[in-house]
Amino acid sequence: MDGTNLIIDCDVHPSASKERPLDPYVPVAFREALKQGMAAGPGQGYANPFGVDRRDASCNDPQQVALDHLDKYGISYGVLQPPGLGVSLTHNIDMGSALAQAWNEWQLAEWLSVDLRYLGSVCVNTSDPKRAVELIHQYGKHPQMKQVIVSGESVDLYGHRRYFPIFAACEELGLPFALHPGREGSLRSSTSVGRPSSYFEWHTGIPLTYQAHVISMTCEGVFAAFPGLRVVLVEGGIAWLLHTLWRLDKNFKALRSTTPWLKKRPSEYILDQVRLTTQPLEEPENPEHLAQVFAMIQAERTVCFASDFPHWDFDDPRRVFPRTLSSELLQRIFYDNAAELYGLPTRAKKEKEGGEVTS
Repeated sequence: MDGTNLIIDCDVHPSASKERPLDPYVPVAFREALKQGMAAGPGQGYANPFGVDRRDASCNDPQQVALDHLDKYGISYGVLQPPGLGVSLTHNIDMGSALAQAWNEWQLAEWLSVDLRYLGSVCVNTSDPKRAVELIHQYGKHPQMKQVIVSGESVDLYGHRRYFPIFAACEELGLPFALHPGREGSLRSSTSVGRPSSYFEWHTGIPLTYQAHVISMTCEGVFAAFPGLRVVLVEGGIAWLLHTLWRLDKNFKALRSTTPWLKKRPSEYILDQVRLTTQPLEEPENPEHLAQVFAMIQAERTVCFASDFPHWDFDDPRRVFPRTLSSELLQRIFYDNAAELYGLPTRAKKEKEGGEVTS
């Protein structure tokens, strides 16, 4: 962590447990439906053969996670990515919205109340936009709820106008709209030309989902219509964005008449309004190549650190970045970019409070 001493981790995965179950937070009217299996969703079909979690870590006890993760690495804030991020895929729409509410209540009671360093994500059912907006207003005003979270798999690409009320609510409350993978392939193939045959293939291809959503949101005018909206792409990699920016700008020269709502180059909208997390970070043989990618995507404002704790591809903040990156850039990635994104105390304020930790 050379050159930085404050960290915001944008990807921490809490899980329900016997001690902290979800069931008590499900609205009373839906508990019987839950028992009857009404929370079912489409199967995705890809599982890590070795398990998703590390064998030496778990994330079901907020006090233990504070010791094993926040304290150990000097993390000022950890952004929770709750299991409820995939509720939009629940077959029964009302049950999906009830589960979204339950996961929000669960976060408040079981995690956010335990340690102020935990930041929550508002779960919504995008198949029920009206109720999703209500939940955003209900939970998004809590000081520790810092974003709205959904799955990368969706009924429609996120540029579709059915989602505009959700984006309007996010913009109104200043909450980023975050995408997280995990259920790609549930509704259709996770690639445009056929289904992968293994978790290895599926996991490697996750950036395809994000590329499709970013292109859709740009061309359909989401960023133009909601200039205050910020979109966070969690666990989707980094380098793919370059190709997408270049191709969009190239095609815009000839096809801009088909998107009259775009008043500037697509890349300008994306660099202004899209943020990416580092995990899983590409690891080229020549570290300088990664530094070049960072420069070209303006990482000093677009990239935020994420560890993916406690999953198998966890990134240790002490070792994740090439030593050639400047201390100024590391400060931006480790803390400043996310602090600005989520409206958190500035670096100067944290250091004044004694928030610094040693490398």
